[in-house]
Amino acid sequence: MPITRRHLLLSGIALGAAANTALPLPALAQAPRRGGVLTIHLGSEQRILNPALRASTGVYVITSKIIEPLVDLGEGGKIVPVLAESWEATPDGKTVTFKLRSGVQWHDGKPFTAADVQYSAMEQWKKHLNYGTTLQLYLDAVETPDPQTAIFRYSRPMPLNLLLRALCDLGYVVPKHVFDGTNVLENPANTAPIGTGPFKFVEYQRGQYVIAERNPNYWRQGFPYLDRIVWRFITDRSAATAALETGQVQISAYNGLPLADIDRLRKDNRFEVSTRGVEGNVFNNTLEFNTRRKELSDKRVRQAIAHAVDVPFFLENFLYGLGKPATGPIPSLSPDFFPNNAVPYPYDKARSEKLLDEAGYKRGAGGIRFSLKIVPIMNGEDVPLLATFIQQSLSQVGIRVEIVQLDIAGALSAVYRDWNFDLATGWHQYRGDPAVSTTVWYRSGSPKGAPWTNQYGWQSDAVDKLIDDAASEVDVAKRRALYAEFVKAVNDELPVWMLTERPFYAATSKRVQNHHTVPRWDSGDMHDTWIQPA
Repeated sequence: MPITRRHLLLSGIALGAAANTALPLPALAQAPRRGGVLTIHLGSEQRILNPALRASTGVYVITSKIIEPLVDLGEGGKIVPVLAESWEATPDGKTVTFKLRSGVQWHDGKPFTAADVQYSAMEQWKKHLNYGTTLQLYLDAVETPDPQTAIFRYSRPMPLNLLLRALCDLGYVVPKHVFDGTNVLENPANTAPIGTGPFKFVEYQRGQYVIAERNPNYWRQGFPYLDRIVWRFITDRSAATAALETGQVQISAYNGLPLADIDRLRKDNRFEVSTRGVEGNVFNNTLEFNTRRKELSDKRVRQAIAHAVDVPFFLENFLYGLGKPATGPIPSLSPDFFPNNAVPYPYDKARSEKLLDEAGYKRGAGGIRFSLKIVPIMNGEDVPLLATFIQQSLSQVGIRVEIVQLDIAGALSAVYRDWNFDLATGWHQYRGDPAVSTTVWYRSGSPKGAPWTNQYGWQSDAVDKLIDDAASEVDVAKRRALYAEFVKAVNDELPVWMLTERPFYAATSKRVQNHHTVPRWDSGDMHDTWIQPA
């Protein structure tokens, strides 16, 4: 068999993966170096820096160094304490008590207490946080019997493992004294955050950079090592690669570079390019349907659109083979909940045409059945590529598609606040448990404007019940069975289609030490990270 560019590419990927998992050679330990500036590349900005209001890696990459959660993921995916030192749940799953860390100060000098946890949970996570509104739907109250105790009271059982895993992403605590009594959504602290973390916010220049400096009063004694972190917004991904190669930035997280450069830099010994330290997040390319549109209200049309798109071809020819077709909203990398089902909508142009005919949308003048608009939510370079591929694919079955180009903030507003879309494509991230950030894509009731939630005009009592029952089921086997039913139901109804299943890659200069040591490191606090001189 002849050797092709594709074979060489896959060989390189395989060798790179082997290198990333190989045991390191013995080396002399280096003492951490204090000082220095770490510069991180970001491909876009979301114009909000409050992770208690907006759950997004684009927010975490910055504010997880400034604002801290109750708990986080440690080595091997183990839950580790941060602002909470310990926790305990009652047997019925309706009460969870957190003992909080004492002696912690907000960056403005005020003490951190249970009142801040109570306020964050009830006024931001439950009311506004795009994934928190569903997770905390049955949170009735947070009691604060003393400054270091927060008792969460639920009307339905909350599995402790689910809550702890969720709080790594959905448990960031903000200061009550800064937000209480204000318009939460317009508070200046949403763009000039005040936290308890190892770095203090200094400056945010729109479209350019965010700066944070060392917190001299950080509760972890002797940390952080770095003097300053600078996040640079570089929207041109090729320019971001050049900045990494010339030392202007030292880290590009979450597939921030062009896929071709990710492949090339894997072979450059100045950098580590791997999935290490981002295992806590796997993602899908998505296609969302606005079912308020007459044609898209018929699930046969949605299914026809899915059958019209050749996902393996897209992965092979546009994404360097880095991924595989998804089988639904729960990925294969989630062994506790993956239902082991097949790809529900394999490429089948004839089946697509038949479904469209059955739905009553036969070809008209010029072979066109109807026209749609698609809004790409620009998480990565693959998103506009997929929008174009969908446009071309649907033209083959008689659906004309216009691509509406907006920046990420405009796209989020158009899709989730204004509902001004027919189709939308972007990313869904899976965070270890379906109830953390996945089922909210399907459950009704999220506040209008909450990004990456069900804003499609689609609702199912049966699916809502499955989601609620699974989220409050403390028996592991029963939870798994409920999620298998959930996947079957939403794959059939298809209000949103998960096309691909893909890992994230981070590109890091080898000058950076103590990096990607835990599964969500880029979204972690970097308190023990240090940098070698250039």
